[in-house]
Amino acid sequence: MGSWNFIIVQSAILLVWITANLVGAIRGWDPYPFILLNLALSFQAAYAAPVIMMSQNRQQDVDRRAAENDYRINVKAELEIELLHEKIDQLREREGFKLTEAVRTLTELLEQSASGARESDAEGGQPS
Repeated sequence: MGSWNFIIVQSAILLVWITANLVGAIRGWDPYPFILLNLALSFQAAYAAPVIMMSQNRQQDVDRRAAENDYRINVKAELEIELLHEKIDQLREREGFKLTEAVRTLTELLEQSASGARESDAEGGQPS
């Protein structure tokens, strides 16, 4: 009912029906107010409405299932992203600890070399 083929065929049938009755090809069958045509179209509408509603309900079910699936996927992706953030935080923490240790080691080496330089200056600076 919702296709172009249906609309074109129905329009052609209506045009033939109205033309045939106006020209008088079929005498007295369905005169001008087209009561029989109205009855046929009303009958068609009465059956079309439930069919359309059923179709919409089916589509609504499909859409609901797709939305639930999307929600599950989004929740899973969110959990995966959260795990990645935790891993990155752990790596940063380790890296920070290693950098702190490296700075501490370098500071100790600099202090040792500075104290060694002072001792050598103190020993070398005195006349023998």
